[in-house]
Amino acid sequence: MVVMTENQYAIETISLTKIFPDWWGRSKVIAVEDLNLKIKPNEIYGFLGPNGSGKTTTLKMLLNLLHPTKGAAFVMGGSISNPKISARVGYLPEDSYLYKYLTARETLEFYGRIFGLPNDVRKARIETLLEMVGLAGMGNRPIGTFSKGMARRIGLAQALINDPDLLILDEPTSGMDPMGTRQMKDLFVELVKRGKTILLCSHLLADVEDVCDRIGILYGGKMQIEGTVKELLLQKEETQIRVAKLSEQSLQKMKEIAASEGKTLGIENPMDKLESFFVKIVTHARQQKRRTSGADAGTGISGFLADKPVVREETILDKLVSANIQAEPEAEVSVDVTQTETPRSKPVDADNQLLQKLSQRTVESTPINPAAANNKSSPVKEEKPEVKKDVLNELIGKKDDGQTEITHPEKNQEEE
Repeated sequence: MVVMTENQYAIETISLTKIFPDWWGRSKVIAVEDLNLKIKPNEIYGFLGPNGSGKTTTLKMLLNLLHPTKGAAFVMGGSISNPKISARVGYLPEDSYLYKYLTARETLEFYGRIFGLPNDVRKARIETLLEMVGLAGMGNRPIGTFSKGMARRIGLAQALINDPDLLILDEPTSGMDPMGTRQMKDLFVELVKRGKTILLCSHLLADVEDVCDRIGILYGGKMQIEGTVKELLLQKEETQIRVAKLSEQSLQKMKEIAASEGKTLGIENPMDKLESFFVKIVTHARQQKRRTSGADAGTGISGFLADKPVVREETILDKLVSANIQAEPEAEVSVDVTQTETPRSKPVDADNQLLQKLSQRTVESTPINPAAANNKSSPVKEEKPEVKKDVLNELIGKKDDGQTEITHPEKNQEEE
């Protein structure tokens, strides 16, 4: 299991550079040049820039879909080529590459099987995700009949099917209606509160401003500026005062005070954001139970995503495969099963004890007769190592009466 330390970044690039050569192998286009990203765990980072600035190229290098010309990229403290790391990453590309003849449930079933999720876990997560993205009533519709916004919803669901620690989202709200956009933004904030990290690429700057902790603006393959949203957008040369409606006398006094300091006071009534106004009207219509053929309102964070962050603990069989066991007669085997405690880890003393019992080997040798030792025709019989049957029975579910109880839930459900 890959464990991040306190000083590690969720994403880190060191002088990351990508140069696309021409037909003759000569350097032609510098897509990304000396990019140094440091994205902390549990934050939403807005990766911005105009078309052709190198954002998608950077994402492909992070995902090991492109090899950098120079520099290195690290994800969750290692390389995305490591299966243990790639299993902790969820990716939503700019275009949802989904099989149009599969239904929404079949699509999530397909991706759940890719990650090797057990049958019961997979089915529970599918229903949770469909409800969360507002597609519970359309789970049996083919993806080819979905609008672009609905396809983005199911794309986000597939990016979350493996309960990732890092989400890389490229234009996640593209094509969504304002209700869906607001819902997704609230979802991103809740996911980060539960220990996840999000790298967000979007041309919708209002969405980025609402949810991102830090942003970086790329142009010509180079990082132009980087910082928190507040420190980059704060206008320190102006003062804004918002109060309830004042009388004309009070407003006149404020103008006089501003004039005494040589300033001009601008007074105007504040305006609501169009997004907020739109959401208010649609929410009121939904409360009246009006019918719609579009996506429903999602349920928000629920199910497996609502749990507090915990590390996926290793099973006993995983430890048996990874442990380096060197057995010697009349000596206990030393097995290193030390597990670094992280915010997502918990002690597994019972598993360690069971592993140690299983790895112990007891050898009982018959005493050697000196006379028989010199006689080559009388070989000494050596007892075989005693098998810890009680431990093996506990692992495979064998009962004391010699019967073995093995269930195959996935096979039974398929036969039904």
